[in-house]
Amino acid sequence: MTTDKKIEEKTYENDLYNLQVELVKLQKDVIANNRKLLIIMEGRDGAGKDGTIKRIVEHMSPRETHVIALSKPSDREQSEWYFQRYVAYLPAADEITLFNRSWYNRAGVEKVMGFCTNNDYERFMSTVTSFEDMLIGSGMEIIKYYLDISKEEQAERLADRRKNPLKQWKISPIDQVAQEKWNDYTKARDAMFARTHTLNSPWTIVSANVKKTARLNVIRDILNRVDYADKQQELVIPDPDIIMRFDPALYKSGKIAP
Repeated sequence: MTTDKKIEEKTYENDLYNLQVELVKLQKDVIANNRKLLIIMEGRDGAGKDGTIKRIVEHMSPRETHVIALSKPSDREQSEWYFQRYVAYLPAADEITLFNRSWYNRAGVEKVMGFCTNNDYERFMSTVTSFEDMLIGSGMEIIKYYLDISKEEQAERLADRRKNPLKQWKISPIDQVAQEKWNDYTKARDAMFARTHTLNSPWTIVSANVKKTARLNVIRDILNRVDYADKQQELVIPDPDIIMRFDPALYKSGKIAP
């Protein structure tokens, strides 16, 4: 993977403040122009999705900002069209919605853990890009991030969860087998990229071994890609070693964890 890039705490806090000011500007523009912005955060257990989302929404309007992290589907939801329970949480005009995991659960944890059939999986993989095209055609802006960490970094973070009394809520039977099933998750991730990375709805890879650096660069990338009034362009250029549009060449260069 990309060489880790650590950051001084004072620099981090200063950069985060300036970027959060830009996020407030972005939200004002979204509200003023009746826009709909959907940000999808995917990644392995421990990749830093929670912390990244927390910093994005920290100073944004709670009325127009929604963070969605759905739990295990109910029996009724399991009988529905797969996308049905997600549709209810999509952004309406003026809103920014962040999915902390999304319908791509079917391409990852459900596939690896056997929570769906092969037919369910294939149906999802063959229809998800059409579903996203429909959303984009309706005026929704979609950004898809995959936070990528090494196997060693994941092991450290999961161990920290088990020791930290403030992180006990994060522990689940699924993350307890994350290391054991690392290779299975890698295969599922790679298939997801190969089949769901499109021109309309591309995947953006985030080198996330250093949490604070990853957080800042995800925010920069959002701000860089989404137009809004009074943008301070010099503040919002992401590091190309941290934020990368998916390309199969990233495997050979070692910029995606094997």
